[in-house]
Amino acid sequence: MVFRPAPRVPGRMAAVELALDELEAMRLCDLLGLDQEEAGRRMGISRGTVQRLLSSARRKVADALIYGKALVIVGGPHIRFPQGLPPHGGRGGRPW
Repeated sequence: MVFRPAPRVPGRMAAVELALDELEAMRLCDLLGLDQEEAGRRMGISRGTVQRLLSSARRKVADALIYGKALVIVGGPHIRFPQGLPPHGGRGGRPW
């Protein structure tokens, strides 16, 4: 899955790779509001590992946003939405 700035910059665009475990840590903590301890339990990893994943993920997302780089999600099957939940989270607007 790739997210890139719009309008698309002609030519080759710099990219930042975000690992699936980094994305999952952000989803659990930043989107769902879980603390790092609970996120670690759900991911089967330590709180310290969640903290490192969050730090790395946030730095990568900031780099992509601030410098207009593509954000590439890597590392396995990507986001699977629960049945009945639209890709945009039901908040209106355009789906991804």
